[in-house]
Amino acid sequence: MLNKSRGRPRGRPRTRERIAEVARQEFLEHGYRGATVRGIAAAAEVDSALISYHFGSKEALFGEVMELQCIGARGLSAAFEGDLAGLADRILDAVTSAWEGDAAAPPGLDGAAMGREEVMIVLRGYLESEVVGRLAEFLGGTDARARATAAATVIGGFIFTRYLNPLPSVQSLSSGEARAILEPSLRAALAPRVPRRPYARMGA
Repeated sequence: MLNKSRGRPRGRPRTRERIAEVARQEFLEHGYRGATVRGIAAAAEVDSALISYHFGSKEALFGEVMELQCIGARGLSAAFEGDLAGLADRILDAVTSAWEGDAAAPPGLDGAAMGREEVMIVLRGYLESEVVGRLAEFLGGTDARARATAAATVIGGFIFTRYLNPLPSVQSLSSGEARAILEPSLRAALAPRVPRRPYARMGA
């Protein structure tokens, strides 16, 4: 029996596993945007509060069921809490916090899964919604979308080469080394665009 007022599982020890199984299928069938917490809860026949209780958020649920440990308990959410000056550092914290020191990279999706178009569609949906969309909203301004897209390119490329289709040279990086490599590119991507001056012709 479920205690809906508190969102805690009772009498169903496999509730968490059941949610995870259903969520993975929902993400694959409907994409990141199309799969909703309410829809996943309904398909798993549980109260939606249980998803928050067990996983914390849709983003964290996605990270776990798709085996993307780089999307931690709060995902990139923490990066959007604070001032603009510290944004790059918070994003770097979010994408490198899955491993510290020189620990080996956690496992990601297996090669067979990576070859499936539906998996890649879900990943693209996540990056578009949770990275580009939220980052553009946080940045604000007329060039926010362009800056967010550039940052997502840096972040997405790192996630892909570190977790999804690892390159040995990237997989072997320590957290500190990864930050040192990513930071210049990420800061450049997030920087406001400087309007180009009209080209002045000689003698005009």
